[in-house]
Amino acid sequence: MPHWVTALRRGNWKSLFACFLYFDTGFTVWVMFGPLAPFIARQLALSPSESALLVAVPVLAAAIVRITFGNLFQCSDGRSLALLGIVLSAVPPLALLLPLTPTYSVLLVLGVFLGVGGASFAVALPMAGSAYPRDVQGLVLGLAAAGNIGAVLDGFLFPSLAQMFGWQRATAASLPLLVFAAAAVLLWAEDRSAKSGRTAPAVGGLVVSFAGLIILVLAVATGVPVPGRGGLLLLPVCGAALAIAVLPQRYRALLAERDTWVVMLVYSITFGGFVGMSSYVSLLLTLQYEMSKVQAGLVMALLAFTGAMVRPLGGLLADRLSGVKVLLVLLLAIALINLAFARGMPSLSGSITLLAALYVCFGLGNGATFQLVPQRWMGRTGIMTGLIGAAGGIGGFYLPVVMGLAKETTGSYQLGFGVFAVLASLALGLVAALHKRWLAWAAPSTVDISLDEPITE
Repeated sequence: MPHWVTALRRGNWKSLFACFLYFDTGFTVWVMFGPLAPFIARQLALSPSESALLVAVPVLAAAIVRITFGNLFQCSDGRSLALLGIVLSAVPPLALLLPLTPTYSVLLVLGVFLGVGGASFAVALPMAGSAYPRDVQGLVLGLAAAGNIGAVLDGFLFPSLAQMFGWQRATAASLPLLVFAAAAVLLWAEDRSAKSGRTAPAVGGLVVSFAGLIILVLAVATGVPVPGRGGLLLLPVCGAALAIAVLPQRYRALLAERDTWVVMLVYSITFGGFVGMSSYVSLLLTLQYEMSKVQAGLVMALLAFTGAMVRPLGGLLADRLSGVKVLLVLLLAIALINLAFARGMPSLSGSITLLAALYVCFGLGNGATFQLVPQRWMGRTGIMTGLIGAAGGIGGFYLPVVMGLAKETTGSYQLGFGVFAVLASLALGLVAALHKRWLAWAAPSTVDISLDEPITE
C-alpha cells in the first residue's frame, strides 16, 4: 500500500471531510456574485468598473477576514470558528430573499459578508492538517482546499436559477449547502492544534477589521476620500493594513521575513488567479465574445472544476519533488499564457483552451505553495495560512478590477493580461533566486516522515 494512503488512514479522515465541506460551501457562497454579475449588471445598469468592483469585494473581504480568522484560530477552537463563519456567510442569501431590489451599495456590503465564506480557508486547512503527519501535508491540505470545487456549483447552479426565478431568489440555493456543512462540522470536525494567546483581543480584531472594511468599501464606492480609480486600487492596501494592525506583535513580526513576502506573492498569482478569474470570467466571456449568461456560467464551472481537481495533485507532486521545483515550472507557464493573451485576444475556442491551461497551473500551484507552509512555519501554520491566504485574496481582488479598468479604458483585456504576465515573471525570478536556500528546508528528504507526529499550532 502506498505510504501516503497509509498516512491518510492514520489521520482523522472524518475531520478532513468536514473541513472539505466547510471550505466547499464557503467557496460556493464566496464567488456567488461572479456568475450572477451579468444579471445584476443588466438590472442595475452597472459600468464595467462597477461590475468589476461588485465581484471583487467578496474576494477582498475574504483576504482581510482570513488574517483575523487565522489569528483567532491560534487561540480558539477551529470548529466553533467554522460555525461562526457559516452563520455570517448565510446573511447575504437570507437578506436577498426580502422582496426588495437592493441598491449597489447594499450589494457591496453583502459582498463583505460573502467574503467570510472565502475566509474559511484560514480555518479549514490548518484544522484538517492538525491531525496528519508532516510528510503528507501537501496532499492533506490539497484535499481540504479542493473545496475550491464550490466554484463549480456556482457556474452550474446560479445562472440557470437566475434565469428561471430571478437572481435574488437564486442565491437561496446556497442555504441548504450551508446547513449541510454546519452539520458536518458540528459532528465530525476536530481541531487538534495547540492554542496560545487570548481570545478576547482576537475577537475584537475581527470585529474592527470587518466593520472597517465595510466603511472602506462604501467610501470607495462613493469616491471618498480618493475619487475614481485611485480609491479602487488603494482599497486592498487600506483593508490589509487595518487587519494587520489588530494582530498581536508576534504575528506581525512574520511580515519582516523575506520568505513570507515571496510566498505571499506566489499565492497572490496562483490562488488569486483562480478565484479572481472565477469571479470575472463570466463577464469576460459575455462582454468579449457575447456568450450567453448561462453558457458563460457553464464554462466558468468547467474551468473551476479543472483548477480545483488538480490542486491535490499539486500537493502530491510537491510532497515528492518539493513545492519549490514545482512552482518554478508553473510560474513560467502562467507568465507565458498571460503573455499569449496580452499579444492579442484569441478566438473563443483559443481563449477557452488557454484559460483551461491557466486554471491547471493555478490549481497545481495552489497545492504546491501550501506544501511549503508547514515546513517553513511549523507551529505558526494558522496565522501564516491567514496571511498567505489574504495575499491570494488580494490578488483575486486586483484581477477583476484591473480587467474591468483595462476593458473600460482601452476597449480590450490585453493590457490586463500583460500586467499579470509581468507579475508572474517577477515571482518566477524571486523563487529562482531563492530556490537553493528553500530546498534546505523544503526538500522531501528533510521532512520528518513519522506518522505519529501531528502538526500542531
